[in-house]
Amino acid sequence: MAYYDFKTIESKWQKKWADEKLFKTTEDESKEKYYVLEMFPYPSGKLHMGHVRNYSIGDVIARYKHMSGFNVLHPMGYDSFGLPAENAAIKHGVEPAEWTWSNIAEMNTQLRRLGLSYDWDREVATCHPEYYKWMQWIFIQFYKKGLAYKKENPVNWCPSCQTVLANEQVVDGCCERCGSVVGKKSLSQWYFKITDYADRLLDNLETMDGWPNKVKIMQKNWIGRSAGAEVDFRVKDLDKVFTVFTTRIDTIFGTTFMVIAPEHPEVANLVKGTEYEEAVNAYIEETSHKNDIERTSTVTEKTGVFTGRYAINPFTEKEIPIYVTDYVLMGYGTGIVMGVPGHDQRDFDFAKKFDIPIIPVVDPGDPEIDVNNLQAACAAEGTMINSGEFNGMNNKDAIKKLSDIVEEKGIGKKAVNYRLRDWLISRQRYWGTPIPMIYCEHCGWVPEKEENLPVILPTDVEFTGKGESPIATSKTFVDTVCPVCGQPAKREIDTMDTFLDSSWYFLRYCDARNQEEAFAYDKVKYWMNVDQYIGGVEHAILHLMYARFFQMALYDLDLVTTEEPFKNLLTQGMVIKDGKKMSKSIGNVVSPDEIISKYGADTARLFILFAAPPERELDWSDAGVEGSYRFLNRVFRAVTELADTVKGAGDKYEIKNKDDKELSYQMNATIKKVTEDAGGRFNFNTAISSIMELVNEIYRYKDAAEINAELLKAAVENLIRVLSPFTPHICEEMWETLGHTNSVYTESWPEYDEKALVKDEIEIVIQVNGKLKEKLDVANGLTREELQTLVMERENTKQLIGDKTIVKVISVPGKLVNIVVK
Repeated sequence: MAYYDFKTIESKWQKKWADEKLFKTTEDESKEKYYVLEMFPYPSGKLHMGHVRNYSIGDVIARYKHMSGFNVLHPMGYDSFGLPAENAAIKHGVEPAEWTWSNIAEMNTQLRRLGLSYDWDREVATCHPEYYKWMQWIFIQFYKKGLAYKKENPVNWCPSCQTVLANEQVVDGCCERCGSVVGKKSLSQWYFKITDYADRLLDNLETMDGWPNKVKIMQKNWIGRSAGAEVDFRVKDLDKVFTVFTTRIDTIFGTTFMVIAPEHPEVANLVKGTEYEEAVNAYIEETSHKNDIERTSTVTEKTGVFTGRYAINPFTEKEIPIYVTDYVLMGYGTGIVMGVPGHDQRDFDFAKKFDIPIIPVVDPGDPEIDVNNLQAACAAEGTMINSGEFNGMNNKDAIKKLSDIVEEKGIGKKAVNYRLRDWLISRQRYWGTPIPMIYCEHCGWVPEKEENLPVILPTDVEFTGKGESPIATSKTFVDTVCPVCGQPAKREIDTMDTFLDSSWYFLRYCDARNQEEAFAYDKVKYWMNVDQYIGGVEHAILHLMYARFFQMALYDLDLVTTEEPFKNLLTQGMVIKDGKKMSKSIGNVVSPDEIISKYGADTARLFILFAAPPERELDWSDAGVEGSYRFLNRVFRAVTELADTVKGAGDKYEIKNKDDKELSYQMNATIKKVTEDAGGRFNFNTAISSIMELVNEIYRYKDAAEINAELLKAAVENLIRVLSPFTPHICEEMWETLGHTNSVYTESWPEYDEKALVKDEIEIVIQVNGKLKEKLDVANGLTREELQTLVMERENTKQLIGDKTIVKVISVPGKLVNIVVK
């Protein structure tokens, strides 16, 4: 019996592929290109099963497309800047570069063990100066275009850690690391004007048919385009006008108060020198310890403080009190909101707490809602009430009318607002791309000269985990000369958000070794856009949004030829075990290395592709792995056993008997199924099922009385061809066993014969009162009447019916005959 020695087989073919550079790709205008890309990993040092699933999916697609005649680009690299390397430096005293490159080397070995068809000559690592040189160059182009700017903004600041915290790192007003009370600090930081692209980012989603709807909805909601109106409210006793943005101007007659964000610069002017100043300033200090998530929560108790000032409602001319409250943020609209408690729950809760009048202005016509005695805010869709001349009007018509009126009266204008904010790209960290900007007392902020790039990360730094960026401790980095006037100047010590590095890496892959430019125009013209992008749905918003923004900006700079980077997107589900996400703390992690060592990479690939459709969660099963391993052994034994028969056979075959027809049918059915599933639907689990059916048929056929060697050769060779994208090592070995000297990867994808898929006979079922009684082979193509006559005249059928009375007979050609009796 043939022994499937996967360790020897897999190492043998991995070496052979590498030595021959089998997967190396170059541009070829005579071929249609196909660019398949999995999201590149952060080099943590260990692959997990989510990685294995992601990369196996991409590899099947890449191999299938190559065998189908496409010129395939399938690269890999590492998103290698980031905080874990810096933390390792603080905790273990290991240089971030040393830690990162060591992890890259380990992950590189793991990836090669999986047998992935990557063009390793195109490998990139974002922490390499040859990569971040061009990241800095792109930053400078964005700066020249007006897309990069610096401004002061309040950030979460931990006084103990001496660092900026993201909203998610503030828990109950305290630093999640050290527990210190978090405050707000105004820092000057760099931003990208992604808001300039809000409309394009939103509108283009309508053309992206190859993206999952759930991802497009997530991006649409993140951009958050709102059409409405800006309305001016005069401030009583002050020569000021406050502008509010509202999407529901129809509710303006119900505006009974105004709320302003604590960070708004006008707050100080409202209370300066008044009896309310002390209380307002104390409230502002209190609010500074809350993050935006806490402040905008619908379940958090509403807080606020009266400013002592009133605004004038421009439609009612009534005075309404102005409060400072934490549930209004500076980042949305104008930072000032009109309070309509009758129709907004947060406003309702606020009004109840501060005893502010609640005036309903839209009657939803719901008999269960008493608009004159509201117990909660009610839906503002219906008929206008308490709204002067607009009473009785449908509220949607009133929106249009009132929007026109504010423009006619000069007290406002129609406007569009966005939830999307400009992208804060500054990080007070070391292990990232240095921002290539220089501050000169005479010239202000200026970019480094492009011929001086890259601005290299200094190595003479101290990692304390406190204070500003470790780069500030370098004695060689900060001091420089102004590129414009030559006077002494200072370098920017912030680094870039690592999301920048992953926003264009797919372009660098097109021309990864170019020393003269980020990428050649003709090469990205040939390869872009990415035909199939694959990654987790957790990247649906930030990474995919930023990558789309980069592509659009580079398109406007005439550096690329397509406006969108990714034509098709597949978001694979998580790999779970025992119904839970794999986690070290739970103790349910399965190591890819262990599985590969015990069963081989092909088994790991086969199981992870067979266990569930790509978009769904995959529940790990040790029994499923064992089953996949047994299947590969079964295939290996069959091919080895039949090798001599196959090697001695010719290439053309004729169908001679029923057994031949059955094998021919299954061979062609499998080719068709795998072609459809691997080439478009990506239902790899059903493709593998069909391959298993072909293996079963080959086992049945090889024991038949009469063997058609030529047909058997076609079946076995096509089995290897269609299985090879899923389990490439064993297929290469079996292909060689059959006497071939070329790689199966270089073979053409087999075509199926539609005629062979038409069976002379098909199996139908016979039912009595809907219950299965018998299966029967009948001639294919029988009409309803012919099928019914054939079945009813059979002696077996008469015995099934016995002395019962036939009520009716239901005949479905090609499927069943159901006899209803009583």
